[in-house]
Amino acid sequence: MATTSPTALKWWFAVAMRHLRETAGLERSDAAEAIRGSVSAIAHIENGRSLPKPLELERLLTLYGVAHRIEAFLRLRDRARKGKDWFADGGQHDFPEDFGLFLGMESSASQLEGWDANVVAGAFQTRRYAEATIRGAEPELKDDEVIKRVDLRMARQRMIFDDGEQPLVWRVMAATALEWEVGGKDVLREQLLHLADLADRPGIKIQVLPATVGAHTGAEGTFTILSAPPELEDYPGCVYAETLVKPYYYEELEQIRKYRNALTELRVKATKPEKTSALFRQLAKDL
Repeated sequence: MATTSPTALKWWFAVAMRHLRETAGLERSDAAEAIRGSVSAIAHIENGRSLPKPLELERLLTLYGVAHRIEAFLRLRDRARKGKDWFADGGQHDFPEDFGLFLGMESSASQLEGWDANVVAGAFQTRRYAEATIRGAEPELKDDEVIKRVDLRMARQRMIFDDGEQPLVWRVMAATALEWEVGGKDVLREQLLHLADLADRPGIKIQVLPATVGAHTGAEGTFTILSAPPELEDYPGCVYAETLVKPYYYEELEQIRKYRNALTELRVKATKPEKTSALFRQLAKDL
């Protein structure tokens, strides 16, 4: 886990508490009775608006049949109350509303897995490729706004790869995404060589889905599966999917299973991770 994000940890904590209650087959009213509180108080805990007091947390986890997890949850609660999100920098970075939660989750997840349908994942982009991508996607942005978003993307990469313990990063990308001459041939060549270097690093797996596979399970677009911090070992995580209008977070078990099955199918049809670095270098040479 790269860093601590109170925003993300509070959200992870909230959905994990709801998941534990539902797994135990209990209603919010049962939980409210256990802490001698109201149903709305439980709702606030489960939607991230508030954190339970230590004694309340102990009673809830005992009720849910996971008393052995009390110490881990108390530590997580303490971390969620303290510190500062790395991206809360007084306006130094620029990002769309509702993106802050993803930034926190990305920097606190134990695994980052996903599919890239159109462009190289932001976590893998070079500075010049990132700038060209942002300008192409939102041509109305002013130059200073573009630079702020590029700076943010580079800062995200440092959070994931260079700050503390690196999460497992495993992405599958469409071969067609590597054909778009984003920023021109020189920028794309630089990007391909950067991908080759990343693919050689431990803890990073990259696969490419050939265009020859035809129809596939990634046709609906790019998505990221984020696995929860280690303390929440019994919580399945969530899926992040971004659209032109707003991002969506899916954390219902069946929703996550559907995306994970789709990613598994893509991995089966894609190149082997150990062969991807050579592929990127060959593509760069052929440009």
